[in-house]
Parts: sequence; structure tokens; C-alpha cells
Amino acid sequence: MSETSRKLTTIFSADVQDYTRLMGADEEGTLAMLKRSRDAMSRLIGTHGGRVINTWGDGLIAEFPSVVEAVRAAVDVQSELAGLNAGKPEGGRMLFRIGINLGDVIVDGDDIYGDGVNIAARLQTSATPGGIVISSTVYDQVRNKVAVGFDFLGALAVKNVNEAVPSYAVRIGEAPPAQAEPVALPRQSASAQSQPSLKGLGKRAGFFAIIAAALVVINLLTWSGVFWAVWPLLALAFAVAMNWVRTQERIYRGMTALGVLAIGIVAINLLTWHGVFWAAWPLFGFAVAAGLQWLRRK
Repeated sequence: MSETSRKLTTIFSADVQDYTRLMGADEEGTLAMLKRSRDAMSRLIGTHGGRVINTWGDGLIAEFPSVVEAVRAAVDVQSELAGLNAGKPEGGRMLFRIGINLGDVIVDGDDIYGDGVNIAARLQTSATPGGIVISSTVYDQVRNKVAVGFDFLGALAVKNVNEAVPSYAVRIGEAPPAQAEPVALPRQSASAQSQPSLKGLGKRAGFFAIIAAALVVINLLTWSGVFWAVWPLLALAFAVAMNWVRTQERIYRGMTALGVLAIGIVAINLLTWHGVFWAAWPLFGFAVAAGLQWLRRK
């Protein structure tokens, strides 16, 4: 018999919304999509230092030594699965719900049991399709460490657990609020919650605008018949665009970055024009790379 012990760990629970309906509509297609989704999920879980403990039907349980990496993995999973669903009709999309809890569990061999696992599963069922719900124990650890926003959902009742569990929905692609939201406060409006993110974006845009204006003024004050400022301005625009791509969670960042590179190459070709459109060759290479990435996501 295997010996049991206890430990504190981060539990990641996921399942498919409307899995029975999807199977009834197309068994083979649903199973193929489930395999692709699970492969992507397992790869991202491993990348963030977690391990898949068990899979059954449409469900999956994993654990992470790091609370922060568990939430980052969940965000990456939902972003990648959104790419896999792109182009599919609304009724044919496979949307996962994810719940994350930090709790004490019983370890028996490679398996884990206990209230910590039950709470993660209950949080998962409370998530919206394509969404993530975390417990307050997770929220306390990640609220200032992960570039997402949070909506307080209140206290969820969990079967066989005496006290209700305060929980939060994760808003992917938004910065965390400037101050923690007390458990007793009512839910804020979406516009109020997004203000810190918009404020940070405005500050960055103003910073780059000041640098661009300074370069133009220096060029004009030292004018010798050459508008050399166009090159640092182009580099600055490229940096701004790539930074924007890096912070987005709801787009396919790889292909968007290729698009930014393509625009930059065309701009360099035009600014150094000598009658030859040499940018056609790197653009062809980018198109091939984009096609390969698209095929990998199918």
C-alpha cells in the first residue's frame, strides 16, 4: 500500500462546457478537438512548472508549486484555446472552464485528494465558458503579480466544506487594480475596473510621444538638409508596436508580431528607395512562417 501524506499546493481544475451536447453533435470531431486542446493544455502546464495529475472524460486536474505560475498557465491556456476555436461556428467551439485553489491536500502516490481539490472543482463549475475563477487564497498571492484584472464573485458554497469560499473571476488582458478589493465590497462596474489599465496605457503613450517630439526638434535645430530623425522614429514606433503585442492576451501574438515586422520592413524599403522593392523577399518569408504557425494551431 502506498503511504499518504499532506502538503500545501495549487490545484488547477478544468472541464469542457456543454461537452455532452458537443459529443451528441459530432463524436469524432469533438474527441479530436478534445485531444488537441488537452495536448496544448498539458504543454502549457508543464511550461509553467505544473504537472497533470489526472484526466477523465472532459476533465483535467493539475497541480503547481507556484500560485503565480498556476494563474499564468491558466491565462495562457485560455488564450491558446481561443486561437484553436477561431473560425469555428459558435455552437461548435470547445470552451473550457478553469478553477484554481490554493489548499492543503492529501497525497496518495501520484494522486491528491481533499477539500482543496473539491474547492478547485467547484470554482471551475462557476467559471464562464473560456473563463477562470480563483479562490481568495489564490487572489491574495497573485493580485499584484499577474497582469490581469479581477471581479469579486462573492462567497461560493462548496459541498462538504463548512465555510463558503470567497472567489474572483479573472479578467484576461487587463492589469490588476491599484488597490485590493475587500471581500465585503460589492462588485465594481467594468468601466471602473479598467481605469488603472487605461491610465498606464496613457502614460506609456505620453512617454513615447515626448521622445518622438524631442527627436524631431533636435533634428530641426541641427538641420543640415537631412531628416535623420526618421530612423529613430521608426525604431521607436516598432518598439511601441511590439510592446503592445506582448501585452495582449486575446490575439494570436506570434502572427501579429510577424505583421508588425512586415510593416517595418516595408517602411525601411520605402525610406531607402532606389527603384527596387527588395522587401518582397522578407515578406514572402514572413508569409511562409505565418502559414506554418496557422497550420500548427489547427
